[in-house]
Amino acid sequence: MNLKIGIVGLPNVGKSTLFNALTRSSNAAAENFPFCTIDPNVGIVEVPDKRLYTLADIVNPEKIIPAIVEFVDIAGLVQGASKGEGLGNKFLSHIRECNAICHVLRDFGDENVHHVSGSVNPKSDWEIIVTELILADLQSIDRQRGSLEGKARSGDKQAKQDLSLLDVIESALKQENPASSIDLSEEENKAVKRFQLLTHKKFMIVANVSEDQFVGFDPEAFREKIHADPSIPIIPVCAKMEAELADLSIDESHEFLAELGVQYSGLENLIRESFDILGLESYFTAGPKEVRAWTIRKGSTAPQAAGEIHTDFEKGFIRAEVIAYKDYVQHNGEQGAKEAGKMRTEGKEYIVQDGDVMHFRFNV
Repeated sequence: MNLKIGIVGLPNVGKSTLFNALTRSSNAAAENFPFCTIDPNVGIVEVPDKRLYTLADIVNPEKIIPAIVEFVDIAGLVQGASKGEGLGNKFLSHIRECNAICHVLRDFGDENVHHVSGSVNPKSDWEIIVTELILADLQSIDRQRGSLEGKARSGDKQAKQDLSLLDVIESALKQENPASSIDLSEEENKAVKRFQLLTHKKFMIVANVSEDQFVGFDPEAFREKIHADPSIPIIPVCAKMEAELADLSIDESHEFLAELGVQYSGLENLIRESFDILGLESYFTAGPKEVRAWTIRKGSTAPQAAGEIHTDFEKGFIRAEVIAYKDYVQHNGEQGAKEAGKMRTEGKEYIVQDGDVMHFRFNV
């Protein structure tokens, strides 16, 4: 499953530093001037999951393959982006291709790092970006309305329904409310996806803070500070500290975090949250060649999960042999779990649970 998270924000809020730390690389320019990133940088990031390595300790495979998330470092937006300011149209098109938006807000002072607005004000930065996305969506609705009106006049029922839905969304946007804030039915949410609206995407907020602010950060206090919707997750990250952690080994970075009194780095929390807000989970396959995490949507059936490995697995699905993760670990692998009666045979209606260790039987 291809997952793409777009990192957005005003210039010089720490997007590229964050991206470099995420990918443990220096592929993104992190210069102290606006628009140093014009074409989006793309990085593949592993989803941290200790279960994968616990399984590998039992199976001793040739390789370990984690689930992944693709992060896209999109160039800094500015006020007027919806009208093309600062190469805005190009940047907005990059956002449109992403599954979710990670909005970086700077909340640290540093006289050596210029802020495009002249001063650090995360509330103002948040409002600017949201406003530009809303304005871009209003323009998109206006363009799409013309085509739909023609179809509706010729009697197209779907076009009439779409126009009615666009009216509801347009009304909300004009009141400065994003499309994601509207209470829509499951069917309407599916229909909205056809419109490719920026503000209908899932949002996360990254508060880029100093090291002192990171320890003991209060997400709700920050939410109140910027007046963000309660449904939007807020993750504190010290991009400067994460860049330093990226140069350490995994063991060294965990020791460093332990000294600070935190379990996970800001980036680990960000990756987990990215996975979660899109309604995703993992199941595992485990064998001598590889132990692998597969990404599926929560609520997926066994055949749908099999289809992530290969479409033939879904088409020719017969059954799935399933062991819950805790049972697999408790009984030291497949054979032990099987002898303990913990291996189950499941059919087409089975809803896969997060952490299931699975083997599929199929026929093509």
